[in-house]
Amino acid sequence: MQAEYLSAATAMEEALPDVLMRIVSELHDVAYLIERIEPQLAAVHGETAANAMERMMVLQGIDLAVQKTRGLAEFIDTITASIPENWIVDVTTALNLVKLADMQKALSNGMRHGHSQPIGKAVGDFEAF
Repeated sequence: MQAEYLSAATAMEEALPDVLMRIVSELHDVAYLIERIEPQLAAVHGETAANAMERMMVLQGIDLAVQKTRGLAEFIDTITASIPENWIVDVTTALNLVKLADMQKALSNGMRHGHSQPIGKAVGDFEAF
């Protein structure tokens, strides 16, 4: 069955640098979305000292997640600059593993502008896996 699936899939061959730059853009989007959480958590008051310390550790963890995400983006961005444009990869299998429709769309088609995540979605909107 897997052989049928693979043979039926349309090959989506693209230049590796283009694919990597879309990944860089997605990582920057992730960092931005994580960063938007920090002010909400920092605004919580009226806690005991133990809860305040735990909240501070959570905020530090969020900050670390943002730094790591941006660091990965910059790392991939820097490596991409040295990859020849004629290196081609088939992204079909990898795209089939991406569950978020917006991210799959952003990674699958060529150049894109702005954020891949719809930042203005209404509260409560989500994609169930």
